[in-house]
Amino acid sequence: MRHSPPELLPEHRVSDVGCLIAGEWVTEGGQSERTGPWVRAVVSRARQADQEDVLAARAYARRGAKVVARLAPAARAAVLERAAGLVAGRREELARLLALELGKPLKDGRGEMDRVADTFAVSAAEARQINGEVLPVAGWPRGAGDTAFTYRAPAGVALAITPFNAPANLLAHKLAASFAAGNSTIVKPPPQAPAVSAALVELLLDAGMPPEAVQVLHGDARVGAELCAAPEVAVISFTGSAASGAAVARAAGAKRLVLELGGNAATIVCEDADIPHAAGVCARTGYTNSGQSCISVQRVYVHRSRYEEFVAAFTAAVEALRVGDPLDPATDVGSMVDDEAAERVVRWTAEAAGAGATVTTGGRRDGATVVPTVVAGPPADALVVREEVFGALVSVLPYDDFDAVLATCNESRYGLQAGLFTSDIRRIVTAWRELEVGGLVVGGSSNYRLDHVPFGGVKDSGFGRESPRFMIDDYTVVKTLMLRGISLWTGQEGQS
Repeated sequence: MRHSPPELLPEHRVSDVGCLIAGEWVTEGGQSERTGPWVRAVVSRARQADQEDVLAARAYARRGAKVVARLAPAARAAVLERAAGLVAGRREELARLLALELGKPLKDGRGEMDRVADTFAVSAAEARQINGEVLPVAGWPRGAGDTAFTYRAPAGVALAITPFNAPANLLAHKLAASFAAGNSTIVKPPPQAPAVSAALVELLLDAGMPPEAVQVLHGDARVGAELCAAPEVAVISFTGSAASGAAVARAAGAKRLVLELGGNAATIVCEDADIPHAAGVCARTGYTNSGQSCISVQRVYVHRSRYEEFVAAFTAAVEALRVGDPLDPATDVGSMVDDEAAERVVRWTAEAAGAGATVTTGGRRDGATVVPTVVAGPPADALVVREEVFGALVSVLPYDDFDAVLATCNESRYGLQAGLFTSDIRRIVTAWRELEVGGLVVGGSSNYRLDHVPFGGVKDSGFGRESPRFMIDDYTVVKTLMLRGISLWTGQEGQS
């Protein structure tokens, strides 16, 4: 790990990012600078939206929604398929932006861009599947003689509010699914990643997405609140903290919401598990993106008979991770989003150690870079157990009884995803039934996701499911057509 700021690479330049309003990139006006957490220098500068911009974007989105809705699903799908192909050509550029703006290692950034390509391709496929149905109205006496149909119509205007930890892929999920459904979308990117967010929107425009389909407004929470409250907005997709999600819901009022919020993911390692394998998986997935993922491994519960063995293997695997420059392709763990986030991890580690836990490795930082930290045996009321760490720290705790550890996992106010290492099918089914989570990964940690599989949580982890197919349901409304006196059946009609 470095001990002094590196010089910027010769090819580094500050990315100046505008707001995309009514088909034009607007760069003049107030600016906000983003300092990269690793390079310790300004890496991007974003034009900040004001109230007039919000009003203009709302009016344009309202008009644009009608234009986008008229596009055939095949046309929308073709745009998204071209975008999936373009991502491969810009993979390195976009991964580099992620490294500069967020300190995300290149290997993680490349992986995120691969997922973006998948998300575009899946969204294209789902656009082709949008349909309706013929309703069985003639099966009831009052419906005999009539015919009824439904189809899924675009909701109109969607608002996508994206987080910093996976700004490209989560933007792809929200915007691609919204466009596949036929909506006009206003995007509010995270202030920590304006350049990569704008670059992805530019890529979609290069692929043929009509200007009426997307606008981008950079800004603070006030801009977000104004957009959430806008009457033109029919549906909001938000990813972020539970507190911010509650604020979005209050500002939105009676709107359709898809909220993917925080997590405190647990992984259970049973006595029949392959300990070296489980330890290696948890080490790789506990510190990806410096643990800044809502499903990152945070709590690992290990059967007491294998606990010491696991702690030793896990600590060794964590210490083998390479920490350093995110622009180095060999780096496993780069920076956290900022110094404040890194200091919180160090502070929570010290609090757990003071309450009797053992810090087997890590527990310190250099700037925004946290040395991957393992906290063994923290008390149940420690912050590292009770709250979402969202950082490069994993706690390991022993358990004695399987049913009891399921109950312990459920004590969290979060319920996004969990992991389980066992070959016992009865335990697998029991955990699937009893754990209060949106998803269970067997044979892996909590931190695993396929972008075409429904993803979302319960309790304070939010509601709704993210994946193109399920998001299209949220981004569309069911419209019914009733034909009175017209029917395929000519028998006795019902009473009018």
